Amino acid sequence: MSPHTTSSLQLLDAVDQERTHWIELPAHRSSVGVARRSVGTRLKSWSLPGELRSDAVLLLSELATNAVCHTLSARILCGIGLVTEGILRLEVHDHDRSRRRLRRCRAALDDEGGRGLFLVEELAQTWGVDRSRLTGGNAVWANLTA
Repeated sequence: MSPHTTSSLQLLDAVDQERTHWIELPAHRSSVGVARRSVGTRLKSWSLPGELRSDAVLLLSELATNAVCHTLSARILCGIGLVTEGILRLEVHDHDRSRRRLRRCRAALDDEGGRGLFLVEELAQTWGVDRSRLTGGNAVWANLTA
């Protein structure tokens, strides 16, 4: 775990429904754009600052892309929630029950991919991976401070 990574204190399934938003999608690359638009719309409706919305959409996109590309899931579950007045939580749950660990890769300068978790580490206050109580797979989460 990195200095930014911590164990989850609570996943979004325990948070007030009016302060959360979930979308379940097929584990296809096209679903990442759908998740981005859905989350962006909800964040705007919550009147959150523009920079926080941009960071949240970027991080959710990275987490969803990882779930689509690197797990054995047929579907992914993306969630956001205001867990306190100052903390926005992002989660992506997959259905991969293989218990494979997230692999870190170091992207070369010309590589098109491989920077997702680096972005998560840089932008999130904390982030981590837990076993999902909702899907039985992985729940990769990140907290952003408003």
